[in-house]
Amino acid sequence: MLPLTGITVVTLEHAVAAPFATRQLADLGARVIKIERPGSGDFARRYDESVHGQSSYFVWLNRSKESVTLDVKSPHGREILHELVDRADVLVQNLGPGAADRLGLAAAAVRGRDPRKIVLGITGWGGDGPWAGRKAYDLLVQCETGLVSLTGSADEPARVGVSVADIAAGMYGFSAVLTALYQRQVTGLGATLEVSLFEALAEWMGQPANYTAGSGRQQPRAGARHATIAPYGPFTARDGRTVLLSIQNEAEWTRFCAVFLKDPELAADPRFATNTLRVADRDALEAIVDARFTELDGADAAELLDQAGVANAGVNTVADFLDHPVLRERGRWRDVGTPGGPVRALLPPISLDGVEPRMDPVPELGRHTADVLAELGRSPEEIADLSARSVI
Repeated sequence: MLPLTGITVVTLEHAVAAPFATRQLADLGARVIKIERPGSGDFARRYDESVHGQSSYFVWLNRSKESVTLDVKSPHGREILHELVDRADVLVQNLGPGAADRLGLAAAAVRGRDPRKIVLGITGWGGDGPWAGRKAYDLLVQCETGLVSLTGSADEPARVGVSVADIAAGMYGFSAVLTALYQRQVTGLGATLEVSLFEALAEWMGQPANYTAGSGRQQPRAGARHATIAPYGPFTARDGRTVLLSIQNEAEWTRFCAVFLKDPELAADPRFATNTLRVADRDALEAIVDARFTELDGADAAELLDQAGVANAGVNTVADFLDHPVLRERGRWRDVGTPGGPVRALLPPISLDGVEPRMDPVPELGRHTADVLAELGRSPEEIADLSARSVI
């Protein structure tokens, strides 16, 4: 048995944030019934066609779920939806502002019928407040939190290369549901939960927010370098290989000077004696480090950094990452079925002793509709009639 075996989740979800939260619940054994629009489904199904003709987003976020197509705006569709919710432990939705209320699925209404229900709403800007009715997409939230102003080069800001606001909200949604399930076990009562993309990413902005509030200035954009720690960034070796190194404290700085730079006296140079001074005189410092890298091939540079106890990494491409020895040697890949063919997928990053996470197929649109309706007591004739009327 997996930890969440016996827990049923009904989800009206699209895009990234809610699907990421519910996929993690499915990984741990929850039954996740994903309600999709007949004919088109979750619009993330059509973001791209890179994985056997399917969307890379959808394949990543929707394994181990059951896809049920349902026109929830029709009376019959809404009736079926309410039956499913009444049988579930958890309801998750990231619909547009006001949509859950119009479907009769406001948290107060759902929990009014059954106080043990756990209801999670994922919003863009919060369920109330001045921006409650505004649309929110990942890059918009990155901009509004100030994240984009910190990312990129000195000449140009840039978005983070993954959907970081959605991922943050999905992670907090996942942990919120787990917390509520534990609370219900103790008190017998469910919970009303809300996570917004904006406030999830705002939490991740804690360090730069404190830096600016305390210093009165903003951290500069520093590309792949760290804005407030030096040396911490990429350097190019003699053979063209890029190595990123990170000095975290004065003991590492001292060893770096002695072992890597072969200049132990530099550790006490008044220009570089503390991290604050090294950041202030970064150009002079990096000129010294750059000169040393031009004397070494990348592999030799990495070996010396290891000898000095200085953290370092290669600057990989995504193709490099896909063949990373850590993932390969630790056995982190599994095959997962999709409608277009099998794909490799990573195990969830949380390892539970003795538990193999569920890695069931990504469902084709509506794959489980008839089975789920049969569970609700609908006959084959009724199911055929609902299909003929485009309710499913």
